[in-house]
This record gives sequence, C-alpha cells and structure tokens, in this order.
Amino acid sequence: MKGLIRDIIVALVIVIAITMVIKPTIVKESSMQPTLYENNYLLVNKQAYRFGDEKRGDIIVFKSDLENENGDKKLLIKRIIGLPGDTITIQNGTVTLNGVQLQEDYTLEGETPGELIDFTVPEGKLFVMGDNRRVSVDSRSEEVGCVDESQVMGKAFVRLYPFNEIGGLY
Repeated sequence: MKGLIRDIIVALVIVIAITMVIKPTIVKESSMQPTLYENNYLLVNKQAYRFGDEKRGDIIVFKSDLENENGDKKLLIKRIIGLPGDTITIQNGTVTLNGVQLQEDYTLEGETPGELIDFTVPEGKLFVMGDNRRVSVDSRSEEVGCVDESQVMGKAFVRLYPFNEIGGLY
C-alpha cells in the first residue's frame, strides 16, 4: 500500500511540474496558415522567456483584449516580427525591418496588406503578425496592436496533431 501511495504522489508531482512548463493549446483560427491550421494541437513552452528573450520568428501564444463568444479574453497565436526598438515599414505588400526587406517564405500569399511607415516598436512590446496576412488580426490592427511582453503565455514549439505532421515548429 505504501508503494502505491508513493507512486501516486510521484505521478502527481510529475504532472504538476509538466503543467508548470507546458501548456497544450488548439489552433482555433486560420490566421497562421500555412504554418498552422485550425485544430492543430500544439504544445507551448510557458517558461521559454523566463531565462531568455523573445526572438523574431518565434510563434507565441498571448492574451489579447479581444473577447470570445463567452466573454473571456481570447488567446491569440502569432509570429514575432519586431522586437522593442525595431522600426517596421509595411508598404506595397512588403515588410521592412530596420531598413531591410524581410524574406517571409512562411506567409500564405507572400505579401502583407496594409501600410505602416517607420513604426518603432515601443519598449516592453512586440510587433506580431499571423502568417495568413489577409485575415490575421494582429499588431497592424487597433484591436490588438503591439503585444505587451507580460501578456505572452509562451512559445509554441511542437505540433502533436494531426499525427502526420507531428514535429517541431522550427
């Protein structure tokens, strides 16, 4: 009996430790296509930025001010394009970061709608966009804007479903 109780306690400690580090999430929208599709099941590293900084190209999950149908704050998943202090220009379908045009092979249609001229990402904020730029509600829109670093829940790092696409996202 003591062995069974010990095994249960060890299992609970392991489960608690894992849930402190990893958060499962399901993609609900199409804004990250072609990288992620609706109903992709992902794991998010909640500790990714505790010991390191965000990097351009990271796919993050963050709390937004948008609300879902239940009135709860929506979690969004987007790609980091700009870090604090970066200057971003979106013009004629292209994104320029600090004076260099980005080569964004991961976008759905290869171009970015909208116009933004010499926007500097504020300190403590991130400029994020979805890979499906035509439908993505992201830092280009007033509803989302730049994401406060404190709103970031973690970095998506692996896809578990669909099974034929299991693997790392980077």
